[in-house]
Amino acid sequence: MAATTTKLSIKLLIDSNAKKVVFAEVEKNFVDFLFHILSLPLGRVSKLLKEKGMNGCLHNIYESVENLNSSYMKRSKDMIIKPECPVVISSVPLQLFNYNVPQKKKNVYKCSSAKCSYVMEGVYKICPLCKNSMSMVVSATDGGFVKETVKYMVMDDLVVKPLSVSNIMGHVKDVVALHEEVVQFGIEEALKLLKLSLESNTVLTTLFTSRVKVEN
Repeated sequence: MAATTTKLSIKLLIDSNAKKVVFAEVEKNFVDFLFHILSLPLGRVSKLLKEKGMNGCLHNIYESVENLNSSYMKRSKDMIIKPECPVVISSVPLQLFNYNVPQKKKNVYKCSSAKCSYVMEGVYKICPLCKNSMSMVVSATDGGFVKETVKYMVMDDLVVKPLSVSNIMGHVKDVVALHEEVVQFGIEEALKLLKLSLESNTVLTTLFTSRVKVEN
């Protein structure tokens, strides 16, 4: 799991009258964290959330793989419970569990077209999207999923949008009732967010409920 000392700062825009988070203003690193959730194996998610009171029995499947004698396995258990880390995920903050890092790293290539951002591991001569050559090697500093040239807004229900005046005004009804709170987001909050994302449509309000209050 990610180092427990890792913390991200995010700015909440709170509606004091409605007592809810309207949206969070975040950097690339937080969006990369959110998007990496979709890469998590379902069984591993269940195991992560077992101590958080998640209902269901998916974690039993994960534990069955762990406990099953290797003589019954056609392939290594690690393929299921310790998957290799895709290069694009290797620099994402607050990863919710440790991946196996391949001993031999594969090169990552980007489409040569300035209008296309398709990226993939290994050698692939033609971009499947625009048919240009996949000739640009992506460096380790280009990790994650989204670009860092802009800020982003994350809605209470985790919808992600670029931060812009038009997007802000589309979600703000009573400017007078709004106030900002800067909060720290670490591994404990990450696990709570993961659980809430499977259960709620008001994730940020519930996660930061102690901050959602009328400003004195």
